[in-house]
Amino acid sequence: MDEGKRTTEQGAIGDGTDWGKLTWPEAREAIGPRSVALLPIGCAEPHGPHLPLDTDVTIALAQARRAARRLGLAGVPALVLPPIAYGVTNYTDGFSGRVTIRPGTLWALVEDVITAIEQEGVRQVVLVNGHLEPAHVAVLRGVILDHPSRGPAKAQAILADVSRRRWAATLGEEFQSGDCHAGRYESSIVLHADPGSVRASRAQLPAVSIDLIAKMNAGVTTFRAAGAAEAYCGDPARASAEEGRDLVERLATVVVESAREAWPDLFP
Repeated sequence: MDEGKRTTEQGAIGDGTDWGKLTWPEAREAIGPRSVALLPIGCAEPHGPHLPLDTDVTIALAQARRAARRLGLAGVPALVLPPIAYGVTNYTDGFSGRVTIRPGTLWALVEDVITAIEQEGVRQVVLVNGHLEPAHVAVLRGVILDHPSRGPAKAQAILADVSRRRWAATLGEEFQSGDCHAGRYESSIVLHADPGSVRASRAQLPAVSIDLIAKMNAGVTTFRAAGAAEAYCGDPARASAEEGRDLVERLATVVVESAREAWPDLFP
């Protein structure tokens, strides 16, 4: 293996797609007005007794890295920024390990990152979000309204919004049902992207159905109140790394097609 490179399930770190693994001379060569910067966003919160607290960061990184390579193969230079690992996590209140930040803090942080890379000459930014709590997603949808178009000195930001019906329909029945927090959907992706972090207890966990979307619509504001007593819902025992690999491809498609629709001029 070449010096400075190592392999993960997501791909080769240091292969030119990870912004944070570049040296400054490499960054000078890699970053330009045609570059698409992918900003993974997750959180630190409980994901059942079997998945790590950084599950949503793992999902966002896997999605962004796969999308960056696919964009590169399509002739579009793409770089994956270091992830934002904190978000709005009110729904896991009452479980240990949760680190939540205020909506205004998240807004300012994402806004500052966009402004900073805009100053580096980037004109296209995709928010790649792995944390689907409604208040968290609402912040990201708001931020992109502040960056609606490109210009000689400004970047346009878009959100690869997997919660939109168009994309949710491609991610499996459990995802569409809403009962997917640390269930089969998320467990499969982590089994693919970071298998060593998944606890063996996953295989013995019973399926948990709480009709989360209906309860959210009824005003329930925590997983515990919704009936997810162990901070998970769905069916993690049915997860597999093979399904996770397929889901990451589908998630990458959301990013690639969102970029294609926003910036068709970048694609040969």
